[in-house]
This record gives sequence, structure tokens and C-alpha cells, in this order.
Amino acid sequence: MQVTSRDRALRLIDVKGLVRPKDLEAQGISRALLSRLVREGLVARQARGIYAAARHEPTAEHTLAHVAKRVPEAVFCLLTALRFHALTTQSPAEVWIALPEKARRPRLDYPRLRIARFSAAALTEGIERHRVEGVKLRVTSPAKTVADCFKYRNKVGVDVAVEALRDFGHKHRGGASDLARFARICRVSRVMQPYLDAIA
Repeated sequence: MQVTSRDRALRLIDVKGLVRPKDLEAQGISRALLSRLVREGLVARQARGIYAAARHEPTAEHTLAHVAKRVPEAVFCLLTALRFHALTTQSPAEVWIALPEKARRPRLDYPRLRIARFSAAALTEGIERHRVEGVKLRVTSPAKTVADCFKYRNKVGVDVAVEALRDFGHKHRGGASDLARFARICRVSRVMQPYLDAIA
């Protein structure tokens, strides 16, 4: 049985989860065909420039997949990373991403972004790669996220940083050396030490 470009497009969109028109064009699928599939109700526009199969089941990290698709260089950090790793009771209204100091600020209509500017090892170390709804996400690791929260305690609040440290201690027993390493990278070893002593 011959596979039509329409069938191929639907299969590809199904597999990829969230797609942009340029992802499809790279596979020889035109924007005209994409528009036709949207009109037929087989594909749904999720946000500006983001599409998915109409039957696509969004996950809890659906919003992060959107951001990663639109801003591939973003690293999810601070409150968003805490939430991702279940290290907080906070539910941030914005998506927190780390970008290099000179990177241009992304313009997204949705969701609201909170940008943290990282540089050198603080930007490149302790990054985990995850796949959500077919989209690659880069998220700071649990230990790196806790150290970042102490570094940016004026933005996230000391109480949030301390809660994250306590939760990290419960969930990642034996993670003290990781924590110490990222505290050094973020230059917050001295700031964190009294809290580490208190929960030891």
C-alpha cells in the first residue's frame, strides 16, 4: 500500500509530539499540507508556530515542551527546575529559563518567561537532558538547582532555597558531594554552609 505525503505527515507529527513548520519542511512536508491538516481537524495549532496531532495528550510539562521548541537554547532553572524535580511546593506562574548573558530575550506570547542570566560553568555544568512530548528539554540537575536557588535567593526567596535544600536531602541521600561541587561553581558554599549544618 502506498504511503501518501498526508499519511507521512500525520505519522511524523504523531512521533515528534510538538512540531514547528520548519521541522516538517525539513522532511519534505509543505506548509500548505500542514494548513490542510489543521483545517481537517487532524492537527491542532497549540501556540504560534507550534502544532501537534489533534489527539495529542499533553503532559504536566506541556508548557516546558512549548518553550523548549520555541527557545531551544533555554535551560530550565530555579523555580521551574525545582518543580520539575519535585523539590518545592511552589507553583510558579512564570517559566524560569537560564540564558547566556548576551543572548537576546525571547519573545513569546505564552507562557510568561522569567530570564536568569548565567555565564561560564554556571551555564554549562549540571544540565540534564530530558524528553517531553517528543521535545528535548535541558533542565538544571537537582543539586545544581538547589545551589542556583541560593545564588539567586534575592529573586526566589531564602525560604524557597532552604525548602529545596531540605527536600533534596530527603530525596537524594548521598548527594552531598554533588551539592558541594555546585555550591563552589555558583560561589555560594559559605552562604549554604549554615543551612547544611542545620539539616545535617
